[in-house]
Parts: sequence; C-alpha cells; structure tokens
Amino acid sequence: MAREAFFLPAENGYRFCLYTPASGNNEKAALIYLHPFAEELNKTRRMVALQVKALAEAGYSVLQIDLLGCGDSSGDFGDATWSAWLADVEIAYQYLRQRSSAPIWLWGLRAGCLIAASAAPRLPEKVNFLFWQPMLVGQVVLQQFLRLAAAGELTDAGGGKGVVARLKAALAAGKEIEVAGYQLSPLLANPLALAEVNPLNAAASNLIWLDVSSRENPEISLSTATQLDNWRNAGHQVDHQTVSGPSFWQTAEIEQVPALLVATLSALEAVQ
Repeated sequence: MAREAFFLPAENGYRFCLYTPASGNNEKAALIYLHPFAEELNKTRRMVALQVKALAEAGYSVLQIDLLGCGDSSGDFGDATWSAWLADVEIAYQYLRQRSSAPIWLWGLRAGCLIAASAAPRLPEKVNFLFWQPMLVGQVVLQQFLRLAAAGELTDAGGGKGVVARLKAALAAGKEIEVAGYQLSPLLANPLALAEVNPLNAAASNLIWLDVSSRENPEISLSTATQLDNWRNAGHQVDHQTVSGPSFWQTAEIEQVPALLVATLSALEAVQ
C-alpha cells in the first residue's frame, strides 16, 4: 500500500491530497473523503487515518482532500468559500477518475456530508454516499460554530448574550468575522447556512449512514428515521447503523471508535 501525498492545482492555489490505493488487483470502489468543519478536522484525523488503512487493505482506494483554507491546502480558513469547496470536490473527482474506474463514493464526516450532498449533482455520474454522523442542515453547522464565540465571551468577559445574533448580522452584512481563532467569510457562512442534505438532488444510489452514540443501546431518533425514509422514498438503497463510542469529533482528547471502523467496512462489503 503506497500512499501518495501531492498537491492538486485548483482555484486560488493548490489542494493538498493523500491518495491511498487499494491493495491487490481487485479494486472494489474508490472513495473521496470530505472532512468536517473547522477544528473538527483536526480532532478526527486519527479515526479517518485508521479507516483509510482498513479500507485500502480490504480493496478500496481513498482520496483525501484538504479543502481551500483547510489543513495543508492554499489559503487560510478566512479565504474559504462555499463555491470553492464544491469546486474542490469536482477536481478531486476528476483526479480519482483518472486513477480508478471503480464505483465512486463520497465519504463525508459531519459537515462533510453537507458538502458531499451539495457537490454530487455537479458531478458527471451517479455516486454513492457514506455518511459518518451527518449534519443535514447548514444552519445548524453555522449555529454551533458561532456558539463557540458566545462561550468565549461568557468565559472571558462575563457576557455572551446576543453574540450569535450579532455575528449573524455581521455575516448578513457581508462582513468577515472571527470565531475561536478562525476567520469566517460571508462567502462561506451564508451559502452554508442555506445548504441542506436533500436526497432528491442526488441520483438514486447507495447510502450508508453511520451514527455514533455514547449510549450502549441507542435508539434511532425521529428526525433521523424521517430522513432515512426520505432517502428510501427517493429511490436510494439505505443502510443505517448506530455504534457505541465517544463523540470523537469534539472530545478534548483524541478518541477512537473501533466499532465504527468495523461497521463501515462491513456495510461497504455488503454493497459489493
């Protein structure tokens, strides 16, 4: 398994990528991994690396791409725009299609699922989806991120009331803001707030949806059940599972969820 690190030319510079080819001669599928938002990218690198290794050993190729302003790609987070992120998915797809003729999956984690679902209609072929703990509404992603600023003000200045509303107003006025050390452009925040995971926007395909819960015997929520029905009613083949483990995308320490690694590979194998 010879992992390749390289830079893809793209809008406003380049994108850092890692390509891990499938072991052996029988490539089962090729995945494009789309990372979560802001600091969650760093929190989740270990889990993603473990999954990529397991996938490659089982016959799956994986292309990881740092989106504009993230990781080792060009620009700072404040340079990121929603349109550039969707374009990044397209260039990742084009690169992967040059390397592989296998079925393509868009693998998203948290807000990465929003990016996957929004980018899929722009691609020239039907793709499959692998969702880890998906965030389905961009407004929720933005709201949770802005609350970090409110939490900071509560700690540092005894305030925080109205912080989120003030930041939203600034974004709506076309102004850049700063949250927890991240500059956030209205060209990213405002389109993100309008984005939703909509199964009707994607050609009927396979969806593997995996959630993580700290409970030993978690029950599926009503909202998740409704969304899964929407995907099925739109013609998609849906596999949903919830595994037990810590919320590794937000824990103070870097955590692992072995059950998620096993469930992912098992679900993909069931589709082949």
